[in-house]
Amino acid sequence: MNPIIPDWPAPAAIRAACSTREGGISQGRFAGLNIGRSSGDDSDNVSENRRLLFAALKLPQTPDWIHQVHGSRVVRVPHEPAEPDADAAWTDRPGVVCAVQAADCLPVLFCDRDATVVAAAHAGWRGLSGGVLENTVAALPVPPSRLIAWLGPAIGPDAFEVGDDVRNAFVAVDADAAKNFRPTGTPGKHRADLFALARQRLAVAGVTQVHGGGICTYSDPARFYSFRRDGICGRMVATIWIAR
Repeated sequence: MNPIIPDWPAPAAIRAACSTREGGISQGRFAGLNIGRSSGDDSDNVSENRRLLFAALKLPQTPDWIHQVHGSRVVRVPHEPAEPDADAAWTDRPGVVCAVQAADCLPVLFCDRDATVVAAAHAGWRGLSGGVLENTVAALPVPPSRLIAWLGPAIGPDAFEVGDDVRNAFVAVDADAAKNFRPTGTPGKHRADLFALARQRLAVAGVTQVHGGGICTYSDPARFYSFRRDGICGRMVATIWIAR
């Protein structure tokens, strides 16, 4: 397996990684390191993939999973009951692992300059337009100016075709978002840049240190799962925690 380690100026106590589909034991359309239990893959294969990945990343404990619903709710973890409906999780407890799954949607990791908090957000277009990143920033008990964000792999701007409804959802909140959509030549169709839209939202929320972005899941089938490309497929996971 070949996880992506964020290249960002995080404090030494911060640990973060994003899996790819490389490695693992899943077969067929899930071939590789599928982490997603709800993907339709064999549950034993997913369990073994998770075990292999967590051992390779040397996670201090199993991630505090959330049940992602393409919304904008943010929860603090550990959480009871487990796996709440949410699309972002944060913690200030060392050793607690925040995690989000994705297969085209944009995973965004956060930490602060003093390594006191971390967060992981799942930002598909619905969550992104609905404010999941702003809500994550607002939930963290540190000033936005102290935060550092990293944008993981997602469907790129040359592959992400959307309709007027998606464009309108962003422009209704911020007219300047229009610059992040390009016409395809087909009436009512546009190419959307999730990375640029996320950077724009984070800037408005006061987060100026934003790194990563630009790795396209759709265009690299050997390395990434992509729901838009393949339909039924596996999931990658982005993780972050404060080392004990």
